[in-house]
Amino acid sequence: MKLYGTLSDQELTLLLKKGDQTAFETIYQRYYRVLYIHAFKKLRDEEEAKDIIQELFTTLWVKRETVLQDTNFTAFLYTMVRNRVLDFYAHKVVTTKYVDSLQEFIDRDPKAADDRIHEKELLEFIQLEIDALPAKMREVFQLSRNENLSHKEIADKLGISEQTVSKQVSNALKTLRQKMGVSMFILFLFHI
Repeated sequence: MKLYGTLSDQELTLLLKKGDQTAFETIYQRYYRVLYIHAFKKLRDEEEAKDIIQELFTTLWVKRETVLQDTNFTAFLYTMVRNRVLDFYAHKVVTTKYVDSLQEFIDRDPKAADDRIHEKELLEFIQLEIDALPAKMREVFQLSRNENLSHKEIADKLGISEQTVSKQVSNALKTLRQKMGVSMFILFLFHI
């Protein structure tokens, strides 16, 4: 039997398609360095080039059954590198546009951006505390605060007494005040 290192690319791809790990390792050893150099020349970033080549070989192994043995295997690998480099740059452009637009938003009014971030964090915290209320209490509270229903409307909708609705809202506010602290609770009351 031949040593794997002496096999042609076509023979190695046939073995690779059958799940031969040694054939895969041979392809890896044969092509890693030249593909890395090719990626590095395009990217000028060692870590990104390594990541791209590692991803390429991972994909090659995962999709080994679809590798065509009749194609020029070297050209196939270089095409995979080129496509990954193009994907990298496309992703970088999108990321840069997002960061630029965020920076532009912050530059226009840094205090407003900061306030919105804090407001969002506060609302997320409040929602977590509301979600932690007992189910019936939470339902009554949300109908009162989110849908602005009167105690009578909530009582009619849920088939309970107005006194029960009033007690549930009162208990919910008391629970939230205890969990959130007085200052945050006051902010919460003014926000809704």
